[in-house]
Amino acid sequence: MAEVKIIFWSGTGNTAAMAEMIAKGVTEAGADPVIIPFENITPDSLADDPAYALGCPSMGAEQLEESVVDPFVEELLGTVSGKKILLFGSYGWGDGEWMRNWTEQMTGAGAEMIEPEGVICNEAPDSEAEAALNAAGRALAAAI
Repeated sequence: MAEVKIIFWSGTGNTAAMAEMIAKGVTEAGADPVIIPFENITPDSLADDPAYALGCPSMGAEQLEESVVDPFVEELLGTVSGKKILLFGSYGWGDGEWMRNWTEQMTGAGAEMIEPEGVICNEAPDSEAEAALNAAGRALAAAI
C-alpha cells in the first residue's frame, strides 16, 4: 500500500483535525496515510515523495507559523519542483491571504497543487470542510 505523508502544525487543534480528515480520504482511496507534525520530519525526508500534504493555520497577520513551519517551507522550496502538494489550514480572521501566498510560493517553485487554492476553513472544520478534505485526500492518494 502506498504511503502518503500529511505534515502539519496546529496551534488550537483545528489544523490537526483537518489532517485527520485528509487521512480518511487517503484511506478511502486505498493508500496508507502517515500524519506527521512538522517538528518530527525534515524537508530532506520528502525528497523521494512524489506527493504529500502540508498544513498550517493562519498566524499573526495572515502568515505561516514563524518558528517551525516557515523555515521548513523555505528549506523545502528547492525540492518541490514536479511534486504534487496539497496545502491546508484553518484561520480565525482575515480572508485566506496566507493560503493564497503559500500556494503562490509553492507553484512559483514548480510544485503542482492538488487543490489550486488549498483547502481552508474558518475555525474548526465543519461538514463542508470535511467533505472537501476527504476529497482532497483521495486526490492526494491518486497522485502517488
